[in-house]
Parts: sequence; C-alpha cells; structure tokens
Amino acid sequence: MTANLIKGKGFRGALRYNMEKVAKEEAEVLDHSFGSLKEKAILKEVLAVKVQRPSLQKYFYHTSINFPYHEKLSNQLMKQIGQDFLEKSGFDQHQYLMFRHYDADHPHLHILVNRIGYDGSVVSDSNDYARCEKVLRELEKKYGLTEVVSSKQAQERAVSKDELLMMKRTNSPSAKMAMQHIIKEVLKSKSQLSTNEFISKLDERGVKVLFNQASTGYVSGISYSYQGMVMQGSKLGNVFKWSTIKNTINYEQERDRQRIHETNIRSEHELNKLRAGNKHAHRDPANAQGSDIKYGQLPDSTQINRLYIFSPSFAAGINKHANQSSESQPGRVVKAVPEIQKSISLASLLDSHNRGRDLSPANQSSGDDDCMKKKRKKKKRRGLRM
Repeated sequence: MTANLIKGKGFRGALRYNMEKVAKEEAEVLDHSFGSLKEKAILKEVLAVKVQRPSLQKYFYHTSINFPYHEKLSNQLMKQIGQDFLEKSGFDQHQYLMFRHYDADHPHLHILVNRIGYDGSVVSDSNDYARCEKVLRELEKKYGLTEVVSSKQAQERAVSKDELLMMKRTNSPSAKMAMQHIIKEVLKSKSQLSTNEFISKLDERGVKVLFNQASTGYVSGISYSYQGMVMQGSKLGNVFKWSTIKNTINYEQERDRQRIHETNIRSEHELNKLRAGNKHAHRDPANAQGSDIKYGQLPDSTQINRLYIFSPSFAAGINKHANQSSESQPGRVVKAVPEIQKSISLASLLDSHNRGRDLSPANQSSGDDDCMKKKRKKKKRRGLRM
C-alpha cells in the first residue's frame, strides 16, 4: 500500500470532491462518524469541533490509500483497514469519512479526518509521513497484503504524480526516470567499472556527472545531468548515491582525483552552454557579457557535442527536432540540449520500473482532459472554503 497525505484547511472542498464522485457513481461511502451525510449537517458538526482550536489552520487530513491493482478487497475488508489505519495513526476519537473510489484500475480508499479530537486535543503532524508509512507496513503484514518496500530501503525513487501526468500526456519517460534507467544499465554493463569507465559510459548515453569534490580530492556526493536537468544521486534513489556508487565501481581517491576534477569542469561547461543557449534560462554569472567562462582550461579530451533545439519535455523522438532551428518556431520556449545518440522509449522502461504498469499506454487517459477537469473543479471550489 502507498498513501498520499494532504493537510488542508478547506474541508468543504475536500468533502464536495468526494461527494461528487459518489453522485457520479465513481465512489461510495464506506464509513463515517457523522449523524447525517448531508453537506450542511457535516460542516456544522465539523465547525462545532473546530471552534475548540480556532487558530489551527490546517486542521484535517485528506488521505488516499492505494492498493496494488491485483489486490481483491471487499468493502468490509477495506473499511476494516481504514479503521485500523485511523486508530494506529492516533485518530480514535475524531470525526472522519471513508470513501472507496472506482475511478482508477487499482483499489483505493480516501479518508477525511479531523485532526482535532472531540475533546479538543490535536494529533501532531510531526513526522506524519514516516508514521503513516510505518502504519501501512504493519497493516500489510496483518492482512497478508502485498508488502511495499519502505522509502528508506527503496533502491530508486518512485515516480511522482506530476511525472505520471507528464508521461501520460507525452507518452515519454521523464528525465528522472530516463536517468535511473541509463545509470542502472551502465552499472550492469560490467562486473566492476573503473571510475573512468563509469564516467565515459554515462557520457556516451547523454548523462553528465558532477562530483562534490573537496580541494583535498575527497568526494562526498554525486549529481547527474540529463537534458539540462540536474539531480542529486539521493533524489534518484539509494542505488545512485555516491556512498553506494563508490562501493560498486573500482574507485580510488588519489588515482581518480584528476579524472573527477576534469569531469566536473566539462560537465559544468556543458551546463553553462545549455543555459546560455536558452534565452529563457537564468544566465550564469560566469557567462555574463564581457567575461569569459571561469572554468579554466578545458582538458584536451573535451568534446563539445553539437547543440539541437527541442521542446522542454522529454521527447522520445528527439531526432525529429534535430534539424529544427529556434527561428522556425517563433514564440516557442525551447532548450538547447546535447545530441543524444539513442532515444529512450517509454516502453523500454515499463518492465523494470515499480510504477511501470501505471505508465502503460493502454492505461493512459487524456492528460489534457485531466487538466481541464481539474481547472473546472478548482473554479467550482474557489471561494467556498470553510
């Protein structure tokens, strides 16, 4: 199970969102603590409790608990899991509503719960994500459900909701997902790569490496750059962190010190060229008019790739844009990126990624329709917060 926690102060909007789903037969109420399911009656009861903590702004949680698509859960079992979740999370004397939603291909439960108890006490939101994750792992074991690897143990970071929406819209992988795929492939290409091989093979696939190197040569961290996006190894997942990488490859601090230093120079130089090539990007002070790039003399082995123009999102068919110029697309926001020898299709990532099934074209809806629906709902809820 996974959960999405949202703390809010607009209870009316969250309530209406779920009730609209019920009205459309896309959801049903599984359980609640209110005397009536009419909106005015619910809001009146909520207000009666909220007055005990008038200064508390974000006083409720809107939590969605998502189960794997293959789990077969009856309403009674989902309701019991929801009740256990509330009790273990400290919401044993609090107002709540539970909704089972049917608008996705996997079972999921939405819970609205007041952080303010009937006695005026408030459930703390300190470390709420960690506590929530702990509760979910306990419930998976209790009910024999598919166990999910905790975020601390996960080898790679999960795809975010925004990334999923973008990939559904473009049917192409995000830059982060592409980086994860490329780095894993490079690490698997040989039993133990040398530091030089690790850097070179990534460079061949379009991934630049940036090391956090001290003047002594000590390396304390690593970042990766792909299509102008720079991400720390820790943001990609544990397997991509320097503490893991240095034990995976054949690395020696003194031997590889100069190679790493030169790599940093080249990577920073390439990033600077990308920023300079995009008029919409923030200019680097080192590239200010009348000054030279302050990265010293580039090593002789430096090869500056040709620059092409393409749209900001990851384009699986990048070669389609290879011969286009910025003049041929007036008014369009573009980025200059290094030529990539081999495109990465979304299909090539589906089998290896833990959220791959969600990205399958067969399961995709229109991203534009989703965006328009969200905009319409926001307009409806605007000015109706309680």
